[in-house]
Amino acid sequence: MFKRILVFVLLLGFSICCFAVAQDFSQIEIKTIKLTDNLYVLFGAGGNIAVSVGDDGVVMIDDQYAPLSEKIGNAVKQISEKPIGYILNTHWHGDHTGGNEQFGNSGAVLVAHENVRKRLSEGQFMAFFNRQVPPAPKGALPVITFTRDLKFHLNGETISVVHVDPAHTDGDSIVFFKQANTIHMGDVFFNGNYPFIDLGSGGSIDGVIKAVAKGLKKAHMDTRIIPGHGPLADVVDLMGYRDRRQIVRDKVWTLKQKGASLEEVLAAKPSAKFDEAYGGGFIKPEKFVESIYQSL
Repeated sequence: MFKRILVFVLLLGFSICCFAVAQDFSQIEIKTIKLTDNLYVLFGAGGNIAVSVGDDGVVMIDDQYAPLSEKIGNAVKQISEKPIGYILNTHWHGDHTGGNEQFGNSGAVLVAHENVRKRLSEGQFMAFFNRQVPPAPKGALPVITFTRDLKFHLNGETISVVHVDPAHTDGDSIVFFKQANTIHMGDVFFNGNYPFIDLGSGGSIDGVIKAVAKGLKKAHMDTRIIPGHGPLADVVDLMGYRDRRQIVRDKVWTLKQKGASLEEVLAAKPSAKFDEAYGGGFIKPEKFVESIYQSL
């Protein structure tokens, strides 16, 4: 049901490159979907946001781009009078951390894996976009970091944050909302398009597949899945995503083991079966296959 309601999000979420230098955010609207009395999802531009609300305040998962902070803050105020107490970043990319400074200056405690703080503080060169990302200002840096796992016990909810081995980046976290029976996968899961694997930030195709498997291990058939990008999903969607990644990965691996060059692997079109359905995002089939080849 949620997937049918939110089909429009695919175009919105993927029409904006997650590291766009110049973008008009004035026309972006923040869409709010209620999952339970205590859990909501916000869709705008960039990574999908989960919002836990209740007597203990607001816990927000990711915060999209900086120019959208006011709109996001206003959307949160529509569902809770409590302040935003904590923001967890699922990884360091700017479409998930752009609002850190503004929300942090407003009193939110910023939380992330230690690699997220490291990459934000040092700045990064994004080879895929041929763009140098400068170091983030001090106010945008997570002030609480962890190396493996973390739990929030707030709003009658157990929010389990699990760091996974390098997948989309080396700082990815998956977030489990136990009582709400919902999982936020971060950019380990791009629903409806080929994923961006940030090799320069430690990402790998094998890590993505393992991270998705970790999410599936914790899920039930009625578990809601929040992807990093794209519409809400269910376990069947996530299983299909895993299987497609595995199929293309294995084809590329077989060709590479036989000594095939990147050009030869691209010519073999190992993802052809899925290109029409999933190759329309900003990661085109050739780039997806190339990232797998380089990752392996």
